Amino acid sequence: MRFALNYSPEAVALYEAGRIELDLFKVPNWESLVDEVLPRHPLYVHFKFQAGQGDATPEAIAQAAQLCDKTRTPWINTHLIPRLTDARDPYDADEIVDIMLRDIRPLVERFGAANVVAENIPFPERARDKSPRCVEPDVIRRTVEAADVGFLLDIGHARRTAEHLAQDPRRYIESLPVERLRELHVTGLGYDNSGHRVDHLPMREDDWELFQWVLDGVCAGRFPRPGIIACEYGGVGEAFRWRSDSAVMVEQIPRMLAMVRDAICERA
Repeated sequence: MRFALNYSPEAVALYEAGRIELDLFKVPNWESLVDEVLPRHPLYVHFKFQAGQGDATPEAIAQAAQLCDKTRTPWINTHLIPRLTDARDPYDADEIVDIMLRDIRPLVERFGAANVVAENIPFPERARDKSPRCVEPDVIRRTVEAADVGFLLDIGHARRTAEHLAQDPRRYIESLPVERLRELHVTGLGYDNSGHRVDHLPMREDDWELFQWVLDGVCAGRFPRPGIIACEYGGVGEAFRWRSDSAVMVEQIPRMLAMVRDAICERA
């Protein structure tokens, strides 16, 4: 299990000063940023593919292949988030699964099923053009199994969805296709200035507890050992400027890395 952190100028400064440790940076699929970071720091690319949005075009796939080759990114990721407008009946689970598969299959054809992972999204409470069925565990499982791809579990997304559905987040996570776990994302939850529930925030005690529960599941063999565990605090651009605090990283990244390292030792 390698530990990654969202790339941000603040994170790089701390890393270069030796104040935090990590195995690699997680960067968006921006060629200019990749070219800037790659000569100096280990990284992998997190792609913006969205299954159900029709964006798995030949051009986008070719660009992804180039970035994978350049950075040795181990797999291509896609987010399970279909548009309502693409479905005749946006509440028909069969149709929603088919819509997402239409965008996953070109990735599988190009990269192979073993090299594609699908990520759960948070309940689209603000994105009213997204089908709410895409967060249902059965729909996610059917899609992932039909495509025969790996699963990227975003703990914060799962918790936000479970809250919206009035479910226990642990039970919700267990109902997802976690037996195919390849990558894990973790971040704190909170509220933005508009009062909306968001992630990519500092960890609070309940966030730590849920993260530890997932790691305990990995140690116990209930979940496979993910290849990458990525902290998604911080980032690039205006959207992340207010949540890329160096003080938070200095306090929380060593604790998170220690938890990951302990999980590796216990599983070994």
